[in-house]
Amino acid sequence: MAVLKMEHVGVMVANLEASIRFYEEVIGLKHKGTLIHTNGVIRLGFLGFDVNGETEVELIEGYNAGLPQEGKVHHLAFTVDDAEAEFARIKGLQVEQLDAEITTLPNGSRYFFFNGLDGERIEFFQSTR
Repeated sequence: MAVLKMEHVGVMVANLEASIRFYEEVIGLKHKGTLIHTNGVIRLGFLGFDVNGETEVELIEGYNAGLPQEGKVHHLAFTVDDAEAEFARIKGLQVEQLDAEITTLPNGSRYFFFNGLDGERIEFFQSTR
């Protein structure tokens, strides 16, 4: 199997900069980078402890600020070594709500989403970082 590790946990936030400060000052995470999604609306901030192979926190601004408190965690992401091969494999499993195509971010990282059995969003992520 080509799933390598838990990549990150995505958390929806109202203000990216304020949330980055919170996670740095309160939790002790380090801001590793921010980028604007290819849709031009969503901004993403990545934080971690600067440990090789760690699972990161991805802060997501501009997605859906109206969700209830228990809906703020958006998805589980797993690192994959080949997004194309995994997309083809998952497509063959007939999972629900599989993205129509793989998305490539401005930094070259690639991903796609699909649903788990209970509707939870799962992301397979091939990172360039």
